[in-house]
Amino acid sequence: MRSFIPFLRSFLTDDSGPTAVEYAVLLAAILLSVVGTVAVVGSQNGGMWDDNNTKLEAVGFK
Repeated sequence: MRSFIPFLRSFLTDDSGPTAVEYAVLLAAILLSVVGTVAVVGSQNGGMWDDNNTKLEAVGFK
C-alpha cells in the first residue's frame, strides 16, 4: 500500500497526459479542416473537368 501512494501522487501530478490529449485534439481539428477543404475544392474542380470533357467530346475528341 505504501508504494501505491507515491505512484498515485506522481500519476495525478504528471503533465504529459493532458499534453498528449491537447495535441490529439489539435491534430483532429487540423485534419477536419484539411478534409473539409479538399472536399470543397474537389467538388468545385469536378465540375470544371466534366465541362472540359463535354466540350472535347463535342468537337470529336474522346
